[in-house]
Order: sequence, then C-alpha cells, then structure tokens
Amino acid sequence: MISDSYDASNRSLWGLRAEIDFLNHGSFGACPKAVLDRQMELRETMEMDPVEFIDNVGRELWAEALNRLSDFINADPAGMVFVPNATTGVNTVLRSLKLDSGDKILVTDTTYQACRNAVDAVVQRSGCEVTVAHIPLPLDDEEEIVEAVLGAVDGRTRLALIDTISSPTGIRMPFERLVRDIQNLGIDVLLDAAHGPGLVPLDIDALDAAYVTGNCHKWLCTPKGSAFLHVREDKRSMRPLVISHGATLPESMGSRFRLEFDWTGTLDPTPWMCIPAAIDHLASISPGGWGGIMERNRNLALRARSHIISEVGLEPVCSEDFVTSMAAFIIPGSPFFPDVDPLHARLLERHGIQVPVQGWPPHNRRYLRISAHLYNSIDQYERLAEALKSELRS
Repeated sequence: MISDSYDASNRSLWGLRAEIDFLNHGSFGACPKAVLDRQMELRETMEMDPVEFIDNVGRELWAEALNRLSDFINADPAGMVFVPNATTGVNTVLRSLKLDSGDKILVTDTTYQACRNAVDAVVQRSGCEVTVAHIPLPLDDEEEIVEAVLGAVDGRTRLALIDTISSPTGIRMPFERLVRDIQNLGIDVLLDAAHGPGLVPLDIDALDAAYVTGNCHKWLCTPKGSAFLHVREDKRSMRPLVISHGATLPESMGSRFRLEFDWTGTLDPTPWMCIPAAIDHLASISPGGWGGIMERNRNLALRARSHIISEVGLEPVCSEDFVTSMAAFIIPGSPFFPDVDPLHARLLERHGIQVPVQGWPPHNRRYLRISAHLYNSIDQYERLAEALKSELRS
C-alpha cells in the first residue's frame, strides 16, 4: 500500500490549489509542473524562430512524440496521427464514412454525450439510423454488457462506437471482447479510448480495431489539447476534418494519410511534443513505473469506494471487477437540472471538494464519480464521505 507521505510528496508536483480536494482527474486531467515547464521551454524555443522550429526542429520532436506514444500503446506509427482531443477523433471518423439511408451506427446509453451528439449530426445529414444498446445498471457480470451490445447489432449496422471506460459511470467496458466479437461480424469498431492511455493497458495492435482515438491530457497528464487517432491500414484513405497543404504535398515526403493529418493549419504543437516528457516524468516518480501507477490508482479508488459505501451508504454502479481509477455511485434525486447539479456546487463551495455530480437522463439517475491519481490520498475521500453525509441529510 502506498504511504500517505508518498501521496503528499506527489501532490507538490502538481499546481493544484491546496485548499481544494481535487477528485475529478477524469474530466480534463491535471498536468504536473515539470511537464508544463517542458511545454514552456518548447514554446520559448519555437518563438525564437517559428519558421525554423516548425519546418525542422518541430518535425523531429513531432516524430519522437508520435513514436513514443505508439510504443506506449503498442500501435503502428504509420497509422497514428495527432488530434486535439478524442471528440475530434470521433468526429473525424464519423464524417469520413459514406452512409446511406437504412445504415445504422451503434452506440450505448453510456456513450459520452459529445460523441453521441456527433453521431446524431451524422444521422441527420446522411439519413442513417442510430441504435442504442441499453447497459443494465447496477452491473455485476460482463455478459450483461456483451449481450446488450451484440443484441443490438443487425445486418444494417455499419459502425459500433464502443468505450474503453464509460465517462458518466466510470465502468470499464469489456472492450477487448466487444471489439473482437463485433468485428468478427464484419462491422467496424470505433473505440473511444478518451479514458485509455495511462488508465488501462492498451495494445492497439492486438485489438485491431478499425479506429481508436484517445486522450493523452487525461491519464497521461500531458498539457491540454493532446490526443491521438489510430487508423487501421485498410482504412487509411480517410481524410482529416481540415484539408490543408498536405493535400498537395509530394508523396515523396510521406504517405498521403500522414501528410494530410500532420498539417491541418497553424496550431501550437507543444501539447503533443510533451508526450515523451509526461510518460517519463510520471514513470520516474512512481514505484513500478506505469504498471505501478495504474495499480496504485485503482487500489486507491477501490479503497475510497469501499469507504464511501460503508460510511455514506451510496449504491455503486457496478461490482469491483469494472472499477479502474474511477468509481461512480448512484445519487438519489432527479437527474434533470438546467445547469450545475446543486450537490456538486455545495460540495465545492461548502467543503472545498471538486468532484463531478451529474444527471444522466438516459438512466433517469444522478451519478457521483470519483477519480484517483498520484496526487490523491485516502484522507481526501474520507472528507468527501463526511461532506456527503452532511449534504444528503439536508
């Protein structure tokens, strides 16, 4: 078990506000000071001579980052491109598809809302249909997920959008099995690994999904605006959302897929260039490297989950088998609020606890979701339990 002194020493490596218990790493991540220092160094170098940096030095740093990330998740670098976030990756794939009236896209009722919105936009434009697989909660057996998803597939399903980890519920989906079983039916899978790198082990080559997109700014702790899209070799005729100079550059400079995705207009490339620094920095401060980080964070989330269940009496959304470094609970009350859930606001304003509470209308429920990373410790979740007892009584 990791000691409390280890947690406290780690906390100083982040710039998080000392007066706030930050239990919401899963939303946007949090970047360590050392990685932010690396980003500032890169930005200063770039601004000394932007042309030299972008045309020469930056190309090498970009390639290094792409190769390091590919190694980290065992992916073919030739199919790896950078995007600013996983939602962009999902939109890129969806808008590349040639869909007809009667074709179907499969999602679940725990699909991230931004991605569901992207699916709905494509449905409206193309005339295709969306099929929703209903995940039964609380969840005890992965067969329930597999049966629900495969039971929603039919001969007109063209694409299945599957999560690694469900954002609203924090549930680890049996994504390896779902990718295999769905694609064995001749249906392409778009794996939304927004909660993927650094949270669960990923082997993109073994998965062999048609498309995988994921964030680095969450559990890898890179600066914001750092994500990837991996496209299987037989799907690389697709094009980015933004068409720019890569469309006419000579193929002697690289594949058309690489040229088009690597240059979509002027932007700040430093979030992606910080990927090697983030991988190395976090591995250096944790016993056991990244395997140790994932194990430690999951153990802390399980310990916090048990404490909240026993002290507050909240019902978890799933059994321990589906818990990673996030865990969620069912909160009593209506899920329909026009803006911020009042419990979320009270926990922050009265108790200094940053933790998400949100209504999820597809389930007619409210969920509270905790996250655990290297800067968190059990005393923070103990304070959350006390705050919940106070607020839920009132």
